[in-house]
Amino acid sequence: MRLTVLAAALSIAAPAAALAGPASNAVKFFYMPEVKFEADAKYRDRFTEPVTKLFDLNDRAQKNKPDEVPCIDFAPGLDAQDFDEKTLAKTLKLSEAVDGDSANVTVTFNLFPEGDESKREMVWSLKKVDGKWKVADITSKTSGWTLSALECLVGQTPE
Repeated sequence: MRLTVLAAALSIAAPAAALAGPASNAVKFFYMPEVKFEADAKYRDRFTEPVTKLFDLNDRAQKNKPDEVPCIDFAPGLDAQDFDEKTLAKTLKLSEAVDGDSANVTVTFNLFPEGDESKREMVWSLKKVDGKWKVADITSKTSGWTLSALECLVGQTPE
């Protein structure tokens, strides 16, 4: 009897577990155990084009005009500046769809305990580079933007 109950429990849990994997782990890094700022240069090795072009412009903006707000003035993975760490951790859900050397990881969470405006749905696009999943882009389904498509005029110099 116990074996039947265990088998039933595992069959119910297995589909949920199948949604997470190596691509999801590459994304989860930015949310757990604490939220990390994606544009920070120390995480640059976790990204690839096209989003690295925006990060390069952001770096230039910070270097050229350190007293001004750079191009990326929010946490792209959160689509926000402010959040409650406990609520985020409690509501964080990831699922991945892998197609060869490409993957999309959909992340849903709440920024705060209350309010529909705190719900977020993000899609992280990844590419496998040298056997490792790297983030190529981040899209906010909630707000309708894609990180690599954001403009960064501060870091550019006139020609």
